[in-house]
Amino acid sequence: MSAQAKNLLTVAALAVALILVFRLQSGEGAQIGAVRYAGLALAIFGFAFWVLARIQLGRSFSVAAKATELVTHGVYSKIRNPIYVFGCVFILGIILWFGRPLFLLVFVVLIPLQIWRARKEAQVLEARFGDAYRAYRAKTWF
Repeated sequence: MSAQAKNLLTVAALAVALILVFRLQSGEGAQIGAVRYAGLALAIFGFAFWVLARIQLGRSFSVAAKATELVTHGVYSKIRNPIYVFGCVFILGIILWFGRPLFLLVFVVLIPLQIWRARKEAQVLEARFGDAYRAYRAKTWF
């Protein structure tokens, strides 16, 4: 089985697990409105692509910004920071699913934090990879 097929299988398995968790949380006979369904869809989508981005990042993943390799394939060919983007989509989905508008404050704080982290990483990558990173940045989003 190819690495890409294994990645897709892993993402699919995790998405199914997430659906089951949400299903159990909803309980028998619980009424689920359109906002909760939208939240579930966002959470599953965000989680699946977050996992895929994490897998594609491979050994280059680190908590602190460091430049071991410039990853430009897969999801990273379109989005420079898919872990941040899809992590935010997942969290927004969770907030909508649980129907707690007050938790949107967490989301409002999270967005500037993710932008700050992305800029910090961009500085480290540009310092290490120079023109290659600038060319990559020019053809990708966030």
